[in-house]
Amino acid sequence: MSTPLSVLDLAPVPSGRTAADALHNTIDLAQRTEQFGYKRYWVAEHHLLPGIASAAPAVLIALIAGATSRIRVGSAAVLLGHHSPLVVAEQFGTTAQLHPGRVDLGLGRITLNRTGELARRFAEEPRTPPGVVDGLLIPPKPRGLARPERFLARIAEQQRLVGSPVADEDLDYRTQVSRILQYITGSFRDGQGELPRATPAEGADLDVWVLGSSAGESSATAGALGLPFGANYHVSPSTVLESVGAYRSAFTASTRLARPYVVVSADVVVAETDEAARELAAPYAPWVHSIRSGAGAIPFPSPAEAAEFSWTDEERELVADRVDTQFVGTPEAVVRGLAALRDATGADELVVTTVTHDHADRVRSYELLAKAWQVA
Repeated sequence: MSTPLSVLDLAPVPSGRTAADALHNTIDLAQRTEQFGYKRYWVAEHHLLPGIASAAPAVLIALIAGATSRIRVGSAAVLLGHHSPLVVAEQFGTTAQLHPGRVDLGLGRITLNRTGELARRFAEEPRTPPGVVDGLLIPPKPRGLARPERFLARIAEQQRLVGSPVADEDLDYRTQVSRILQYITGSFRDGQGELPRATPAEGADLDVWVLGSSAGESSATAGALGLPFGANYHVSPSTVLESVGAYRSAFTASTRLARPYVVVSADVVVAETDEAARELAAPYAPWVHSIRSGAGAIPFPSPAEAAEFSWTDEERELVADRVDTQFVGTPEAVVRGLAALRDATGADELVVTTVTHDHADRVRSYELLAKAWQVA
């Protein structure tokens, strides 16, 4: 198909393995997916989670860029609540100066107030039945977190330990994103009206993105500033159509982008047979449960370990939206599912995230999907 496919990698740590294993796997997967023809390779930012090694995207992206030659590399996403806009611009500008035309700076946001607001809203809103739009499952919003107080306490402690840029705490999100753009174009003026040079950000050949999960500040910021937008079907499938619609409604053409451009994420596991794919994907449910129960992402279980997990009805409901919207099966079946996702959202591009316990299975999943997508 003509719609490009890209990669989102969390550098997952499988059970029984180490962070070093996970990071070596990331470099290998980037090299292999470049060979398979994927357009971009994005890495996430997550902190203090035993099952995820992607905590420093700027560092990891520079390493991936040096280990590859053509594929674009970027973040999905740098969390501006933890970083100064200037430092972000300088970090990604550094890599872009050495690898021009290959770097994507994807920006996200997280605050304790926002997380608490979402947890309470999802708990209070009435459950709606799942719907199907152009063949795509849109599940109801999750009822809420199993232990919201534990989840919010983890986020608060994470923010305390990771820290936040005190000087920029009074800036709203759109202003933070605008300031990064100003550092890159060399148009930022400080409080004295001076024009400081943000070397090496200034003039860097990189693309700035905004990523979001709802029809809120992120989608509005991306639209108002004329930036490409990443919508999270794999994280928040119930709100993907809302977030994409809000972005398109808010879009204003810019010197960077003449029309809206949307990439949509999807969780995918591909194998030669449906049965094999389902076995590889089985650990995903307990892994998501560990996140939503407030424990933090555990090391990704093996299929045998996942089979030992004892479920209650409440626990299954907690993860149902994520499990039900994971695309699992043969290459042909997954291609049909991704085509429905593309058509329902009007996506210009899809970014695929695949997590399996064994690295070879993950590489094979991306290979099978790329071959099937190219001939579909």
